[in-house]
Amino acid sequence: MASANAGKMRKFTGFTDSETFTQIPDSFFRQLLTGFTEADELKVTLYALWRFEHMESRVRFLREQDFVEIVPNPGLALEKAVQRGSLLQASPRGTSRGGQKNAATLYFLNSPRGRAAAEVFAKGQRDVPEVAVQSNPPSERPNIFKLYEENIGPLTPLLADTLKDAEQTYPPEWVAEALEIAVKSNKRNWKYIEAILRRWKEEGHAKEQDRRDAKEPRGRDVARKVEDFLKR
Repeated sequence: MASANAGKMRKFTGFTDSETFTQIPDSFFRQLLTGFTEADELKVTLYALWRFEHMESRVRFLREQDFVEIVPNPGLALEKAVQRGSLLQASPRGTSRGGQKNAATLYFLNSPRGRAAAEVFAKGQRDVPEVAVQSNPPSERPNIFKLYEENIGPLTPLLADTLKDAEQTYPPEWVAEALEIAVKSNKRNWKYIEAILRRWKEEGHAKEQDRRDAKEPRGRDVARKVEDFLKR
């Protein structure tokens, strides 16, 4: 019987070198993992951690329909996750009827940022957007090693360690943009790329402006700014 079920299992082809990674809080393994008794609750909790990790917006939330991809009817699983305390639920004022959940119910991670956001929405201090810009799951992106080799050159063991540290320090989209700027500026070296990333971290990352900087003739402007940054 076991072999028959195994034959129906969809074989996983393996992890690749062209994907990002999701950080899981230690408390998930120390406190939450042993308490799960149903697979659907575990699925929605892990799915939420993945989605929140890859969101760029300061206020991060999901709606019930965002979980349908992983659990066809996620209502009960989400309710259990809220009862357990891994997720928080907020129904902004004027969006519920008779105490029942509706499409406006929002789910937040039970973290300092999530608790603050849930409280703001629950008190009606912030409007719920008609369409959440963060509703789509993150797309698969090449990792920092593949990006570097494709655009700059071969890796050395020392440089690989440096890139691994950078992957933990900067958002993946920053690294991709910095690489693009370096290539367009004909500055194909990590020192230049790292200077761009450090400048963004210290001075703020204006995404639209930096995208314009990456194009001619504004590419010369970003090159000048980075050169000035390197001279500090």
